[in-house]
Amino acid sequence: MDKFTTLTAIAAPLDIDNIDTDKIIPARFLKTIKRTGLGRNLFADMRYNPDGSEKADFILNREPYRHAEILVAGDNFGCGSSREHAPWALKDFGIRCVIATSFADIFYNNSFKNGVLPIALPEEACAKLRADAAMGENARLTVDLARQVVIRPNGEEIPFEIDPFRKHCLLNGLDDIGLTLEHASAIDAYEARMPSWLPKIQGA
Repeated sequence: MDKFTTLTAIAAPLDIDNIDTDKIIPARFLKTIKRTGLGRNLFADMRYNPDGSEKADFILNREPYRHAEILVAGDNFGCGSSREHAPWALKDFGIRCVIATSFADIFYNNSFKNGVLPIALPEEACAKLRADAAMGENARLTVDLARQVVIRPNGEEIPFEIDPFRKHCLLNGLDDIGLTLEHASAIDAYEARMPSWLPKIQGA
């Protein structure tokens, strides 16, 4: 998993509440267990017309937001069914951080495990950041995970809370497999001891 330390990037304002996981990645695209290739179908029903053409008014179909790495949304982001494809699709598109007033629990947990940082902030702060994002490419936001602040273009720092363990995992690029491999030497030592105490099989 890629490390998340400090991100300075274009932010896309998406002032919509209750964006569920089926809006993030519709169920018809869940036929794969690969984490790549889903970005083109991120928000598919919001981004595309029935004939496959782009909806010109959707934020991610406009410049500079086609290149956004931060999304500033509304309340209850990621609600609905529990699908890990939702953070996969966000990350494959290029979104590394989602800022909202609240998140659905399963989406929130899945995001950390897939290298996407979800930040919950009060509505007043989110409104400021959406206004900044609406200014376009020259108004980039900075997310400093180590210091736990979002920095506005005017220099104002907005602090956010994060669980220390999840922070450690993101800063060091550790998913569940990576956390296990941190104990590789202990695992190897355990496996090396196994033949000495396991019951001998007759004729082995």
